[in-house]
Amino acid sequence: MKDFFKYITAGEEDRDWGLYLNVVGKSKIEPRSSYPSREHPTGYYFTWKNGRILNEFQINYITEGSGILETEQGRFIINPGTMMIIKPKVWHRYKPSSNLGWVENYIGFNGDLANHFLNKLHIPQDQSFIRCSIREEYIDTYYKIFNIVKQEKPGFQQVASGMIIKLLGYIITFHKQRHFSGNKIEQVIQEARFEIRENIDKKTDLHHLATKNNIGYSYFRKMFKKYIGISPHQYHLELKILRARELILTTDKSIKEISYELGFQSIHYFSRLFKSKAGMNPSELRD
Repeated sequence: MKDFFKYITAGEEDRDWGLYLNVVGKSKIEPRSSYPSREHPTGYYFTWKNGRILNEFQINYITEGSGILETEQGRFIINPGTMMIIKPKVWHRYKPSSNLGWVENYIGFNGDLANHFLNKLHIPQDQSFIRCSIREEYIDTYYKIFNIVKQEKPGFQQVASGMIIKLLGYIITFHKQRHFSGNKIEQVIQEARFEIRENIDKKTDLHHLATKNNIGYSYFRKMFKKYIGISPHQYHLELKILRARELILTTDKSIKEISYELGFQSIHYFSRLFKSKAGMNPSELRD
């Protein structure tokens, strides 16, 4: 994709949507080039001496070259595969290496939902970058956002905002998986998930599974929750409730039969649990 940048005026409808774009761009900065370009308007252009403070979020993905980022927390080396995440009201400055230059892909956005989703990344307040390597799905998402903005069809802000959330989802996934990829515990967790699904109507002995793999159960449970987001027990219950919903809606089996088929010894406990998870009791769903 050729270099470009575009500043966007968000309308009232776009702001009411909760997440809207202000700027997008891609630039290949050649070695020994001046940076940033003076074509950027006031509020975005900055000098190295003064740096800048933005009133929006920016995510700048460096895919080639290298450089440095400075904030009040210090100076950081930026290599290919690094995402600089700039938050509103935070002083910063960055520039490519004079010997290598860099390729930057950036989006600037704001809105009531922007802060909500950025907080879900669980990035420490004083951290302004993530080293996530070169990933095709990230680049593809940036390019899709660029193409949407270039065409600027009606509703493009709403479509682009969905792509921003998708990008943030990829970043969250990377954060969650970075401690697991290639590790034995990931294999054990996947085996446990398979065992639970295959024996949804029974109580799976996860203590035995952990012991068999020379892993303490408390460690296994902790890593399972970190990987999936809920404990093994809650994961099993969630699958039971999903299966119960399916049986209630697609079979003529009584609530009592479904309850016992899924391994619940008490229909009262099943009904109470189902309501807490599904928002209504089993008979209400069937009706």
